[in-house]
Amino acid sequence: MVVLDITIVNIALPHIQSALDFTTANLSWVINAYTLTFGGLLLLGGRSGDILGRRAMFTFGVSLFTLASLLCGLAQEPWQLLAARALQGLGGAVASPTALALIATIFDEGRERNRAFAVFAGVSAGGGAIGLLAGGVLVEWLTWRWIFFVNVPIGLLIVLATRRHIRESERRPGRFDVLGACISTLGMVALVYGFIRAGEKSWSDPLTVTAFAVAVVLLGAFVLVERTSRQPITPLRLFRDRNRSGTYAIMLCLAAAMFGMFFFLTLFVQDVMGFSPLRAGLAFLPVSAVIAVSAAVASQLLPRTGPKIVMVSGAVLAAAGLAWLSRLEVTSSYVGGILGPMLVFGFGMGFEFVSLTLMAVSNVAEKESGAASGVLNVTQQVGGSLGLSILVTVFSTSSRHKAEDLVRAFLARATPEERQRFRQTGALPPQLREETLAAGITSAFVAAALMAALAALVAVLMIQTRAADLERFQGGTPAS
Repeated sequence: MVVLDITIVNIALPHIQSALDFTTANLSWVINAYTLTFGGLLLLGGRSGDILGRRAMFTFGVSLFTLASLLCGLAQEPWQLLAARALQGLGGAVASPTALALIATIFDEGRERNRAFAVFAGVSAGGGAIGLLAGGVLVEWLTWRWIFFVNVPIGLLIVLATRRHIRESERRPGRFDVLGACISTLGMVALVYGFIRAGEKSWSDPLTVTAFAVAVVLLGAFVLVERTSRQPITPLRLFRDRNRSGTYAIMLCLAAAMFGMFFFLTLFVQDVMGFSPLRAGLAFLPVSAVIAVSAAVASQLLPRTGPKIVMVSGAVLAAAGLAWLSRLEVTSSYVGGILGPMLVFGFGMGFEFVSLTLMAVSNVAEKESGAASGVLNVTQQVGGSLGLSILVTVFSTSSRHKAEDLVRAFLARATPEERQRFRQTGALPPQLREETLAAGITSAFVAAALMAALAALVAVLMIQTRAADLERFQGGTPAS
């Protein structure tokens, strides 16, 4: 349901923009309001499951997510939608880490857990496919509001099924690191706002500089709080393992690239290629199918090759797919310009989903499985939010420069009537507007490819194939 919600919103972004009068730069906050709250509170959500019971908190999180979805569908103003999206993020932050921790603790290390996480990745890809297709159907046949209303019956069914089929986990004594969660969330909000403000105004804008300064102070304070807390929301010992630290860094980079790819490719196929929402949803189905297939392949490769080869290969394939997308033009076709790079990107991401999830929870005590899962989810959501903000900045800068060039060329050859019309409306002819949009989107794909290439470099430099890890993937007990 969480993955479906992200992809279904992507399909509806152009319709939300026109209905509620969002700017292109501010439109990313429809995504960021959710991902920032989700990422900032994931660790607190995981900790609440350890203390209060994972089934109880999972049920609470899904219920809150369902209520927030209803409020999203009823929103009449931009601020109402963003507030409800933030509430959705809170519900997801409680439900998601408890679900992942249950998988990590129910299945023993080895082929059983490998298979479980391959299924997990496949279900995630399936949720993405259903979201894209359902989003197209609902937006085209009903209205964008139904992309949120559809979560209501799904959420109610999940709550009923949870109460019937999932047993409550053992509760552990402890307290909540509320201060750490609040400081980290506020720090990330300030950082992302700084990037978006830079895209709208400039990097030297006083409010941009202030946002970055506040982010540095708050995130620095967060590290100090975690070092001195008796029960930190982020146990710093999790980062002592070189492979786990590398895993978190790789997820941060790849999530940044992935969120940007879906966001800008959705805009391209609808605003440049003229796809309907339904056709756009169908266009994205192949990437979800490829992710599911490559995740199954990765689960079989890991016990034989170890994590390094799988992680490096996946990141390189993702970077190659994004670099290929950067060659898109206004005249590009779906089969000739989009399908191939999407398949390459999806195959690489399937490799990464399985290997990163396994390495994040490998060799972690059961009592800390929620924290380890939470940190992985945090890096994914924060990376996606930060990456999208950076890519929106790249998009805004590139499209602005392209528009300036096109305006000069247009005015130089325009008739007096065309010049007069431009002065009155400030609007370029449709073809020139599409060229401006395409220039910004392809520049964003170049930046996304660099993010994926950075993930490959981190995998090369940090990930090690250790005998103990191979034994765990194969189901053995590592020697002490």
